Amino acid sequence: MHARAVAAITTALLGTAALLLPGSDARAGDIDGRPLVIGHRGASAYAPENTLVSIDKAARLGIPWVENDVQRTKDGELVVIHDDSLQRTTDVEKVFPGRTSWKVKDFTAAEIARLDAGSWFSHRYAGTRVPTLEQYMRRIEHNHQKLLLEIKNPQLYPGIEQQTLKLLSNEGWLDRQHLADRLIVQSFSADSLRIVHDLKPAVHTAFLGTPRISELAAYARFTDGVNPSFGSISTGYVSAVHAFKGPHGKPLNVFTWTVNDAGTAWRATRYGVDGIITNEPDVVETELQEP
Repeated sequence: MHARAVAAITTALLGTAALLLPGSDARAGDIDGRPLVIGHRGASAYAPENTLVSIDKAARLGIPWVENDVQRTKDGELVVIHDDSLQRTTDVEKVFPGRTSWKVKDFTAAEIARLDAGSWFSHRYAGTRVPTLEQYMRRIEHNHQKLLLEIKNPQLYPGIEQQTLKLLSNEGWLDRQHLADRLIVQSFSADSLRIVHDLKPAVHTAFLGTPRISELAAYARFTDGVNPSFGSISTGYVSAVHAFKGPHGKPLNVFTWTVNDAGTAWRATRYGVDGIITNEPDVVETELQEP
């Protein structure tokens, strides 16, 4: 009874908004007005975040959309890792004990390739590596997944927007099919998203954060969505975002983060969000599929 009531409320709130994602994602849930479920850094509750095993786990769980973080090494290689420091998710202090900095930007790609990025999570994943973006994109393609790609800390990496777009192009991800419904580029930096939009207007973008309603018209000139933390939104805010059309002529989307339990997932759905970013995508997906 509760689930049916929530579904009815959700449909009323969303209307057709959930159908107005990049392209026309064919998930049955979209037809019912349920939000997309996006695996945060892969299926990061079950495998080390931002690694190939994490996106493989998401694929096995039947989750098509995953999110990641892209940064750059000292010698210009794009790598997939969340923190600008290697300390939390690798054994960098053990492998390079004499270094005075643990920043990603202060290590070469070859040095980062030596690091264990799995043991911090579980001994089961010992030997897991920090993937390059090239390796990551090839695995995403192999898994037939879709990607919410975050350009992380762009102020540390001048030109990372152009470099990321070039790599995506080289991997075949800037063709019409991929741009239609398989790729969104997001960032906490409005300036970075403006650069992406100016360089490749066909790419769908999303701003990470909660701009003031008075600012939304300006954001709608260069971004297709606003992706706020769950604690910062309400039904009114989501409705206000949906009232603006982005550069591709469709209402702005709202993907909220990071939602890891059924109750919060239903609250987000009642708010009218278009997507839920979660460490436990299977839990959220199963809950929202309840009739």
